Amino acid sequence: AMAGKKWRDLSTGQKRGIVLSGAVQIGLLISALIDIHRRPVFEIRGSKRVWTAVSFINFAGPISYFAFGRRRVS
Repeated sequence: AMAGKKWRDLSTGQKRGIVLSGAVQIGLLISALIDIHRRPVFEIRGSKRVWTAVSFINFAGPISYFAFGRRRVS
């Protein structure tokens, strides 16, 4: 059984919030994956493979990559 209300019972605002949240999450994931792929290995703390996997974990994955995974190279 679905937890709480069914999609058709949600208000327009609730539906928009869910869709927007999903879109933001997908956008973050895509931008993280592109960055991981293009960035040289020495500019990433840890393994590209691990960061790729971590990026698929909700919002926290891509945000933690952008916050902690990239090295500042002068």
